[in-house]
Amino acid sequence: MNVAWCVTGAGHFLKESVEAFKHLREQGVKITTLVSKAAEEVLKMYGLSPQLKRISSGGYLEEIFLESEQGASFPKAGRFLLRKYAALVVSPATANTVAKIASGIADSLVTNAVSLAMKGGIPVFVVPTDFIFGSKDGTGVLRSKMPYIVNREVCQAWKCEHCSPREVCPQNAISEQIDLLRCDGCGRCVSACPHGAIRGGEDVEIRVRKVDAKNVLTLVTMGVHVLRSPGEISRALSHLERIY
Repeated sequence: MNVAWCVTGAGHFLKESVEAFKHLREQGVKITTLVSKAAEEVLKMYGLSPQLKRISSGGYLEEIFLESEQGASFPKAGRFLLRKYAALVVSPATANTVAKIASGIADSLVTNAVSLAMKGGIPVFVVPTDFIFGSKDGTGVLRSKMPYIVNREVCQAWKCEHCSPREVCPQNAISEQIDLLRCDGCGRCVSACPHGAIRGGEDVEIRVRKVDAKNVLTLVTMGVHVLRSPGEISRALSHLERIY
């Protein structure tokens, strides 16, 4: 079975999405990965970019398409009209991406792929980051993990003459803070700091806005399959194996 996977720029559900598609790849599913510009940056800062090559090895229908390398017309999205894929999965799907899909906007690699998949009759599955399942209206508070950050209070308390994390960082991403656009999530800085001033993976609370929850509900009325988490992707796709 051939499946297309779209990644957008959210940290929430990102690691779980990568794990879900690694599992599908191990089951013999061919996966084309389409990465938004924001996702390119977020995958890097969470240290997950190298894992994409284990999911999409580069052969036909197993490519990695970066939005930053595509033309304005996103020609590769035309594959969906040719029905090259059994399904398209967007996971994680940011509130921005969901809003565009709900509004019929197709001005990016991901939203163009979704638009053409729907026009071509290909099932679309979306794992939204901004929706609380079980809530009356989809709103509420969720918890998401942060990338590496510097605890300024601890750092300022010690005021080291030589900053070990800065010296070991291969991307020169550390000054008074971590430049997340440079950081590749390697984690060397964490073990290099003798005072524990750098940490990552901590949970933060995020409040889901009513407009974002409403947009997710709109997707359902459009025929898009909305999933609770990346853990539901494999089961959601399993019934398609009899067709493709």
